[in-house]
Amino acid sequence: MTMNGGHSLKRRLIGRLMAFQAAAIMLIVAGLFATGALFDFSSVESTIETLRGAVVRGPTGKLVLRPTRELTRMRAANPNLWFVIRDRTGHRVSEGAVPADFSQLGDSLDHIGQARLGWNIGDPPRPTARIRWVSSAAGEVQVVTGTETRASLYLVTLGMSLVFLKEVLPVLAVMAVAALLATPLVVRGALAGLGRAAEQAGRIEIDRRGVRLPLDDVPAEIAPLVTAVNAALGRLDRGYEQHKRFLAAAAHELRTPVAILNTRLASLPAGEEKVRLLQDVARLATMMEQLLDLERLDQQTDTFTPMDLNAIAKRVVVDLAPLAFAAGYQMEFKPEGDAVTVIGDSLSVERALTNLVQNAIEHGGRAGTIAVRVGHSAIIDIQDEGCGIPREQRERVFEPFQRLHAQSRGSGLGLNLVREIMHRHGGEVLALDSASGGACLRMVFPQPDLAL
Repeated sequence: MTMNGGHSLKRRLIGRLMAFQAAAIMLIVAGLFATGALFDFSSVESTIETLRGAVVRGPTGKLVLRPTRELTRMRAANPNLWFVIRDRTGHRVSEGAVPADFSQLGDSLDHIGQARLGWNIGDPPRPTARIRWVSSAAGEVQVVTGTETRASLYLVTLGMSLVFLKEVLPVLAVMAVAALLATPLVVRGALAGLGRAAEQAGRIEIDRRGVRLPLDDVPAEIAPLVTAVNAALGRLDRGYEQHKRFLAAAAHELRTPVAILNTRLASLPAGEEKVRLLQDVARLATMMEQLLDLERLDQQTDTFTPMDLNAIAKRVVVDLAPLAFAAGYQMEFKPEGDAVTVIGDSLSVERALTNLVQNAIEHGGRAGTIAVRVGHSAIIDIQDEGCGIPREQRERVFEPFQRLHAQSRGSGLGLNLVREIMHRHGGEVLALDSASGGACLRMVFPQPDLAL
């Protein structure tokens, strides 16, 4: 599961797990180094390396030791230091109390490159020794010693590097591969419930209230977030219902004052002012009816039946023709064929088409022809010869009270109601260009053979 615009949880877990593993391994290795379990900081090998660096040939060809800094330190730190250095010609140099068991070693072990000399388990405590042929400034020499000295920084660094390359690095590589393979599986399994909740959230719509995110299989750490989201959805549902009830109640309460206002305006003397007032009251009544239509649409149970788009369009044209003529338009009805049958609610579709024709009358420029065309492909086009709808505004005009221009009265709720009705029917409403250059609002229904 991935999140857009955020950090990947799998990458974070893999990175932090690998960092934790590396830190844990390094701490363990450091502890083993400190206790000498992985690397002996004091060893006979360190003594042999120091002696190899100090042995040279004297003027007469004998073996002598140069007082190197390392040799001086070793002698000062190890008062019981002992060793024997010899070559194959019999020259030798020794120092300290060489144990009797090792004092006569030499020719008998010339063919042995290196060896450790000790005793069987259970024998009395006795000195041990290390014998090794090494290359030096004096040539190849044999060193025999049993004194352990502290390793140099070079040997310590070399030893730690070898341990890291041979022991630590392979373990880290195996653990990194395991983290890369296992973490995605663990995260996917742990967040499976959250994925289902996300899918459910993606299906939430304004007209599908009461939906809640499932808590099944959601990790306990994330469950409070899902619970909070569900609580927020509940508050939104209650707020939406209160808002709808308020609008419906307000629309119902406005019916009586609007009817009284119409009656009183009708008794006024004829004149231009009376006409403007009647138009304003008509717009107020239309908005009131649209609010009631939204309430009825919200409560509709979608009991659809076959309906004829030609018949619906004809009724709307006949009903609104007088209003169009009075506003300066011609009305035209263009059916294709005798009947175009789809499945839906005829009253809702008739109301939607009425809103579109009223919108054309309101914004069509008060001139030209308003044409209503019904096509065989289950579409209804409402065309006018006005200034049209700019392309960048064609989605926004279906929002409530959207205005194309600051001076215009806007579309009120009519176009928004049309969009809601078409969505309920599985169709859509589009804003296009008409052949005359004006606006064309198209209602697109599911094809008759696909309608449910």
